[in-house]
Amino acid sequence: MSQVLRVTTPGTEAPDPTDGIAETLNRAATAAVAQATHGLSPSTLIQSFADWWTHLAAAPGKQFQLGVKAARKVARMTGYATRTATGEDAEPAITPLPQDHRFDDPAWRQPPFDLIAQGFLLQQQWWHAATTGLHGVTRHHEAVVEFATRQLLDTIAPTNFIATNPALQQRLLESGGLCLWQGARNLIEDAGRTMRGQPPAGAEDFPVGGKVAVTPGEVVYRNALIELIQYAPTTERVRPEPVLIVPAWIMKYYILDLSPENSLIRWLVGQGYTVFAISWRNPGPADRNLDMEDYRRLGPMAALDAVTAITGAGKVHAAGYCLGGTLLAITAAAMARDGDDRLASVTLFAAQTEFSEPGELGLFIDEAQLDLLDGMMWSRGYLDSSQMAGAFQLLRSNDLIWSRLLSTYLMGEREPMNDLMAWNADGTRMPYAMHSEYLRRLFLNNDLAEGSFAADGHPISLSALRAPMFVVATERDHVAPWRSVHKLHMLTGAEISFALTSGGHNAGIVSEPGHPHRSFRLLTRPLDGPALDPDEWLARAERREGSWWIAWGEWLDRQSGEPVPPPPTGAPDKDYAPLGPAPGRYVLER
Repeated sequence: MSQVLRVTTPGTEAPDPTDGIAETLNRAATAAVAQATHGLSPSTLIQSFADWWTHLAAAPGKQFQLGVKAARKVARMTGYATRTATGEDAEPAITPLPQDHRFDDPAWRQPPFDLIAQGFLLQQQWWHAATTGLHGVTRHHEAVVEFATRQLLDTIAPTNFIATNPALQQRLLESGGLCLWQGARNLIEDAGRTMRGQPPAGAEDFPVGGKVAVTPGEVVYRNALIELIQYAPTTERVRPEPVLIVPAWIMKYYILDLSPENSLIRWLVGQGYTVFAISWRNPGPADRNLDMEDYRRLGPMAALDAVTAITGAGKVHAAGYCLGGTLLAITAAAMARDGDDRLASVTLFAAQTEFSEPGELGLFIDEAQLDLLDGMMWSRGYLDSSQMAGAFQLLRSNDLIWSRLLSTYLMGEREPMNDLMAWNADGTRMPYAMHSEYLRRLFLNNDLAEGSFAADGHPISLSALRAPMFVVATERDHVAPWRSVHKLHMLTGAEISFALTSGGHNAGIVSEPGHPHRSFRLLTRPLDGPALDPDEWLARAERREGSWWIAWGEWLDRQSGEPVPPPPTGAPDKDYAPLGPAPGRYVLER
């Protein structure tokens, strides 16, 4: 009997039965590494420092320059120390950066602590010079090295230790050491709350639906991913175009409906608009396969269908915040591609559409880092809110980590809780498939700006957007840097009114009229007009005092028709019967 010899090639080889086992083992190992490193990729750190060190070792000019800088700093420090020792009124050898408030206390200007502070700041400045501006090092590796070095320096800053912090020593004397006892109690309480999955101390003073998210309304639609809230009118007549708000699912929607005095939703209703807001469901392990297309289809598209059915409006103003704004831009581009002209205008709050320069958040975006995040999410089916919060805190470690550790656990002083802080602690999860796709296709590959992002199986282009746009960015945004948000000007010829407001990613948006020390710049690029680069825009944009909300409201009025009687709440005859009062069920899920 003849035997047939089966010949296979790498392209036609039968599936290896060990593939599944190997994949499971790899994923488990990656998840273990991710847990041990809190989601930071060791390989990215190793590659970055190796890239920096090998180029520094082969750069005698840079070494010479760093040596000269070190000598100059020693001379400046020696001169300052000599002058102060002789009783002269000496100018500091270095002053902190404007955003660095660690050494604001007058005690830091008394010897020997002035020398300690000056020495640290000079060392910090030298290390910044050493880790940047080195030819041959990739931009991403340079950013990682500079960031990691800064984190290490922040860890050993003299403000963090009793022996080198005069303000802490003074607090110890004033309290007779009781501040350390109170700090220990705060630490034990916070650790217990974390282990029990409870919100931080004081957050219970801001119950959702009791003190925040209290604008009257009804849930008029619910699916597996969203609840749609329709807010009750407060004016006798309203604009015929309702407003649909698409918040980010990385956060609870009530960032836009905090306390009554700073609720953007309540303010917008008071301006004579019928307002609808999406409240995203908090996903769990069973939702691991929900992707960006599911969020687009079950989110803004389903909500838009409900809004037009309930109100009978042919046009809708849509507004999206952060990740919700990115999704809204994707949705608007898909609608434009398909000839769906229901959007009267598009407003984006601190939302990116071009991701080539995403700021320091890009430090966590490369193949190795995303593989590690995939491992973290693979075992659970989602990314936990605490993991995302930890990344954001690292971006502002001075303010969000070390300063709070110092005041809460060493000085024994808790920062009073407010509505924004309570909301920030009310985190949400993100499904495995969606978050992985979002990071890879948008952040890593920049597919949306490159025209290779698909919706409903077909590519979309932001160049198709023609509806007027109002785009808000914030000056101190560490999540969506304003220059990155501004890049939308280069992607579409639509009319864009671009506002740059004071504050950060959250506080700059929650900027109600009457809030002190608020200002913004505003400039409109007409339809198909030339796009200015960020520096040109900044030079030409008019600076205004007060809240950008007023300018947005006036802009919305110009895009809207004459007021008409308010529409009914819900539409039972169209399967949009009211399901219960706002804020609904989904926002309460933990």
